[in-house]
Amino acid sequence: MAKTKVCVIFGGVSNEHEISLMSAKSIIDNIPADKYDVVKVGITKKGRWLFFPGSTDEIISDTWHEHPDNVPCLISPDRATKGLIKFDGTDIITEKIDVVFPVLHGKNGEDGTLQGLLELSGIPYCGCGVVASAICMDKMHANMAFDKAGIPHAKWDYMMDWEMQNFDSVADKMENNLGYPIFVKPANSGSSVGISKAENRDELKDAVILALAHDNKVVFEEFVDGHEVECAVLGNCPDLIASEVGEIGASAKFYDYDDKYKNGTSKTFIPANIPEETRKEIREIAKKAFTVVDCKGLSRVDFFVTNDGRILLNEINTLPGFTKISMYPQLMQHIGMSYGELVDNIIQLALKGVEDER
Repeated sequence: MAKTKVCVIFGGVSNEHEISLMSAKSIIDNIPADKYDVVKVGITKKGRWLFFPGSTDEIISDTWHEHPDNVPCLISPDRATKGLIKFDGTDIITEKIDVVFPVLHGKNGEDGTLQGLLELSGIPYCGCGVVASAICMDKMHANMAFDKAGIPHAKWDYMMDWEMQNFDSVADKMENNLGYPIFVKPANSGSSVGISKAENRDELKDAVILALAHDNKVVFEEFVDGHEVECAVLGNCPDLIASEVGEIGASAKFYDYDDKYKNGTSKTFIPANIPEETRKEIREIAKKAFTVVDCKGLSRVDFFVTNDGRILLNEINTLPGFTKISMYPQLMQHIGMSYGELVDNIIQLALKGVEDER
């Protein structure tokens, strides 16, 4: 029996390019070799698509794009192809693909853009679809969806880039509605990139300038004093698994990019240091939030639990980090699912989702 051919796409034009390389190595190294053949496609920081025949060691060292046997390629939007088109000198070669595992964090990979191409191609793919990816990536629209669904979350507001010319008016509004400290975030970004905690108006302005370097919309959120916890959700609605709840013990002022991927000084606690009844409620809200925005396959749902016991949804991450220290695989391992089993289940969910739609 022929193996299923999985195309893992990594890299990308995103400020989370390096995280993608780390996640991709872990995923590729753990795809069950007895069931799947792996095809690797890397996207450079400048947006070139390359068929990559090398090892995952070259991916993690970010030398993969220098491999002498790389050839330009693309995913064909023509459903008759259902696969890759490779340009090897004067030869044009097509290669059928059974399923795509997009390991692209952030813009141009996690925001629905790549998912749109894959919908056109007719190739099944792992993870959330176009709408869920776009909504969850955009914190402004995600917060609007949570408001509509009645899911409790932190008080928030937003501004557009053109409002910067009236910054004092924006600052007045945020100070009155949210009060300091205020978290300032690019609407479209992940892994805590471009996020700041502002304690006064000068810091608020600097934080907005930083956020606008990553997106044209800025989201403001009230400071929540409490536990930062996360729940992994796996499945296709309505058949969902919600993991045990884990807690982040940040070593910085908040759980930032360096804390997640560079310093390795933050601590994780599974289960989280909150009452069992609260953890149970979080698992149910996580599944509800997953359903509300029509997620598929996998997502990590992040929460705050205040010191007085309130549960506030923070955000949904449709392609959470998959490095060896990432919370999503750790949470699934805690409930008895090994890393390899998790990757296998995600691929099978993508294939099953297509069968269910027929």
